[in-house]
Amino acid sequence: MRILHTSDWHLGRSFHRVGMLDAQAAFVDHVVEVVRSEQVDVVLVAGDVYDRAIPGVDVVALLDEALARLTSTGATVVLASGNHDSARRLGFASRVLETARVHVRTDARRCAEPVLLEDRHGPVALYPLPYLEPVLAAGALGLTETGATHAAVLGAAMDGVRADLAGRPAGTRSVVAAHAFVVGGEVCDSERDISVGGVASVPSGVFDGVSYTALGHLHGRQRISETVRYSGSPLAYSFSEHAHRKGSWLVTLGRDGVESVEAVEAPVPRPLALLRGRLEDLLSGSGYAPHEQAWCRVTLTDPERPAEAMQRLRTRFPHTLELRFEPEGVAGAVDLSYTERVAGRSELDVCCGFVEHVRGRRASDGEVEILRSAVEELRLDDAERLGAAALRADRRERRATRTAPAAVPAPATPAP
Repeated sequence: MRILHTSDWHLGRSFHRVGMLDAQAAFVDHVVEVVRSEQVDVVLVAGDVYDRAIPGVDVVALLDEALARLTSTGATVVLASGNHDSARRLGFASRVLETARVHVRTDARRCAEPVLLEDRHGPVALYPLPYLEPVLAAGALGLTETGATHAAVLGAAMDGVRADLAGRPAGTRSVVAAHAFVVGGEVCDSERDISVGGVASVPSGVFDGVSYTALGHLHGRQRISETVRYSGSPLAYSFSEHAHRKGSWLVTLGRDGVESVEAVEAPVPRPLALLRGRLEDLLSGSGYAPHEQAWCRVTLTDPERPAEAMQRLRTRFPHTLELRFEPEGVAGAVDLSYTERVAGRSELDVCCGFVEHVRGRRASDGEVEILRSAVEELRLDDAERLGAAALRADRRERRATRTAPAAVPAPATPAP
């Protein structure tokens, strides 16, 4: 059996306000061609099919076209929801779609229910695990909501998978798809933080006992182990991905498990370039010629900020999307974007940093707990509103009876 492992399509996403839908449509063309030429049996998408919980109509139309074209090849398509997807919206009509070889899994209660296929060596069980928000998924997986972590819910889901496998015929090969941050994975700027609700990372050992694990969430194609891999996103969605090799993994299952894993390169709509130097050098230097048609992030090092810098840069590099200034010889004069200032920081850290900025002192332990509670409540409310999962019926009652912490004093200056 041949499986094309892909993930993080993020249909509808833009790149520094440049629409990517045409490039994403070209990627769909590429996938269909690979499925035909390589005789792929299963296309497996490990989460973040859409970029937003409520995608635009043109974005939905692209996915509809992709599914129709892929199933017309005779392949089975398996999709799991990611943290960017609205589980309820993506999962609409999933039971009906299964009759057309399109399996969309968004419900944590179905983690141990495989998509069953066969090849000449016997049965193959595919377990597409949706993104498991700890508090939302805990009840469905038999855990208590209090103190739920990513490792706990994913561990519970995998316990269910192994229990189901134990009851299947000897020699059944198994594939798990999961949308998670696994220890050892390399991150980049374009991935949404999933740390609220517990420590985000999970050990790769949680996937022991299955033939292959197809991971999604991190945008760089990478190998955690021979049989645990990230396919990465098919396109670059931030300049931090400039060195990535985008594509998919083509996994061949033999009689005893994974027989081979081959990299499949995706088409590159436009390369990324990180340019640095004085404006006049960039405009005249022959060494920069290969980057003239790239999407560029330019860092100018002129002692004084040049006038009309962006307009002048675009005369040679018309696809310059980001401009920074780091004057030579000026200590600490680094003009960072807001995205970079908060990169790698959790939502709670950003909130605490704001309190420190306004007050001129660090948030107290009590204030940190209030902020932590507020961030988690907002995240859960957002997930509930977008249909990511159903909360327990007693949630409001528990919230009302929760001991309220001390009030936070009003900030010294008004919040922006």
